Amino acid sequence: MLTFFAILLLLAVLMAFRVPIAFAMGITGFLGLSLQLGLKPALAVLERSFFDSSASFILVAIPLFILMAELLTFGDVTRRAILACQGWLGHVKGGLAMATVGASVILAALVGSSTASTAAMASSAYPEMRSHNYSRRLAAAVVSVGGTLAVVVPPSIVLVVYGVLTETSIGKLFIAGIVPGLLTATGLAIVIKLIAHTTDQAPAGEPFELKRAVKASRHVLPMIVLMVLVIGSIYGGIASPSEAAALGVMGSLIIVLLQRTISFATFNRSVSGAIRATVMIVAIVACSAIFSNYLAFTRITHALLEFVAETEMSRTTIMAIIILALLVMGMFMDQLAILSLAMPLAFPTAMALDFDPVWFGIVVTKTVEIGLLTPPLGLNAYVAAGQTGVPLKTIFRGILPFVAMEILVLLLLLLVPQITLWLPGLMLR
Repeated sequence: MLTFFAILLLLAVLMAFRVPIAFAMGITGFLGLSLQLGLKPALAVLERSFFDSSASFILVAIPLFILMAELLTFGDVTRRAILACQGWLGHVKGGLAMATVGASVILAALVGSSTASTAAMASSAYPEMRSHNYSRRLAAAVVSVGGTLAVVVPPSIVLVVYGVLTETSIGKLFIAGIVPGLLTATGLAIVIKLIAHTTDQAPAGEPFELKRAVKASRHVLPMIVLMVLVIGSIYGGIASPSEAAALGVMGSLIIVLLQRTISFATFNRSVSGAIRATVMIVAIVACSAIFSNYLAFTRITHALLEFVAETEMSRTTIMAIIILALLVMGMFMDQLAILSLAMPLAFPTAMALDFDPVWFGIVVTKTVEIGLLTPPLGLNAYVAAGQTGVPLKTIFRGILPFVAMEILVLLLLLLVPQITLWLPGLMLR
């Protein structure tokens, strides 16, 4: 047991010195295995676990979804999505901020990355809101919280990584994320509406014109059709997530070529960005497998389950402890690091208590989503601050009412699991 705590301390030290989470987990996992089994057996476990985790076919979905996102991002999808939503909502008080949330939903369904979505919105939606006399605090806050929708709304990279780490159906996770994602977006719009009617931070926009709204939506329609085809093919059992991702890449490439919004140089940048992101994620998955093997050989997971059984804590209490632990981790770490560290212990515990793995995955990703907004790290707030120049203190103040709504949605998902499980239950396979 002393060895285990020493390994955990070394992991904490490596992370404190900003060693990438993948390398930190790989180093400590291998060192722990060497101390536990000896060098030669540890090398054998290292070889097997690294190959088995990185050679998984479902990992093919990750580079494909990322490439789809990169192509559409460089294809001017963000600006066009904002203009389309602004055409329909911009005339009401706070409508431009609500249009930003709507555009964030579209972008989340096409990009799958929270920080990428936040950065894109910060560079396009924030100046638009400021030009319409929105306060800096509200504009930057809306950009930050809108980006978090990419964590839950499919095809979320976080959901893919959770599915790989826990061997849960990624197709079911994608479908399960639809209703919670839309529920979150609705909650954010309600907060904006309340702020708009109780403060002077969000003025009304230009009068509504049907012709202008339809014209602005013209370029976004193919992307929405693509989104429906990708998610619909998974829901209908026509394609696996990997096959749907390939469909998404082909469709996005056709769209940006027909709309002439991508050049050879930007195409190269799209591919390079997808490769860099994929290497990082696969490294996290592979090194997490090494650390998980170390935990398995120490039987720490078994000991934890025995402890839970002996203390006779209720399922609700244990779930509350897991949620609180994830929220605290979210204050200091990014979402993929949290999953890779927490799931080897949290997931077996949840399964032993007979929680549904799909429901648990959505609850975990929702909790991780909230961590993207909470100080001191609040990764999305940092991204928004870097892009907009708004002080972090101002952004965190603006985020507070949205975090309250996020927690309310999380509680609703915890209390009513059917919100999450209804759509996956109707899937054909």
